[in-house]
Amino acid sequence: MAAISMFYGLIVYLYQFDNIRHHIPHIHVKYQGEWAVFSIIDGTIIEGELKSDKVKLVQAWILLRKEDLLANWDLAIAGQQVFKIDPLK
Repeated sequence: MAAISMFYGLIVYLYQFDNIRHHIPHIHVKYQGEWAVFSIIDGTIIEGELKSDKVKLVQAWILLRKEDLLANWDLAIAGQQVFKIDPLK
């Protein structure tokens, strides 16, 4: 598990070899004891729950950083080290 970005109290993670359960590119996001799994493709929540204002922040970030997220996803599922991605500002 690697934290790849942090913004507005949200922590975004990518897990290595994590393509078995959900079968699509995704990220894990934690915020004050809550968590959700988001599709990198379209920003939808696959599992879990976050407050709606935090969901909108994550979805905006995914839209802005999709190319970097997909590159990181390829690294993560291959078991390689991922890189940090700029936060939402």
